[in-house]
Amino acid sequence: MTSRSVAAQYAQLVISCTVLGLGVALLLEAGMGSDGYSTLVSGLTIQTGTPFWLMNIMVGAVFVAIAWARGRKPGPGTLVQWFLVGTVISVGMALVPDLEPLVVRVTALVLALVLMSFGVAGYLASNTGAGPAEAMALAWDPPLPFRWSYSILQAVGALAGWLMGASVGPGTVLIFILMGPAVDLIRRRWTFLEFPARRAADSE
Repeated sequence: MTSRSVAAQYAQLVISCTVLGLGVALLLEAGMGSDGYSTLVSGLTIQTGTPFWLMNIMVGAVFVAIAWARGRKPGPGTLVQWFLVGTVISVGMALVPDLEPLVVRVTALVLALVLMSFGVAGYLASNTGAGPAEAMALAWDPPLPFRWSYSILQAVGALAGWLMGASVGPGTVLIFILMGPAVDLIRRRWTFLEFPARRAADSE
C-alpha cells in the first residue's frame, strides 16, 4: 500500500469506531437494552463486583485470545476499537440529553442500530484487526458465516448476562437478530469500503 492508502485505511478505522461508539451511546440512552456483549459484561460485573471497565477489558482479552488461537490474529485496529469505542460511548452519553417520550427512544434505537451496523462494517473493512466481539465471531467463519456467528454470539452473551442479573430489552433482541446480517449486507454492497488486503483475504 502507498502511504496515502495506509492513511485512508486508518482514517476509516477511526471514523468507523467513532460512529460505532455514537451508535452504542444512543442505544444505551434509549434505555431499551444493550448489545449482547455489553449485557454479558454487565452480568459478570453484577456477579463479581468487578468494575464494568475492568471486566470489559478482561472479557475482551479472553475473546481476543480465543480468536487468536483459532487463527484470527489481532492488529492495531483491535486496540483502537477496544479503547476508542469505549471513550466515544462515555463522551456521547454525557452529551446526549435524556430521551423522552417513547417515540424519541424508539427513533434513537433505530438510529443506533444503523450507526452500529455501519460502524462495525466500516472498521472491519479497514482490515486492521477486529475488536473482541467481532474477532470472536470471525474466528468461527468458516464454517459459520459471520452474519450468523455474530448473531449467535450476541444472543448467547445476552442470555448469559440476563441469567446473571443484567437488564435486556427490545434493543438487545434487535441487535442479535439484525446486526450480523446488516453488517454483512453493508460490506457486500459497499465494496468501496474494503481495502485490498481484505479483498484478497475474502477471495481465498
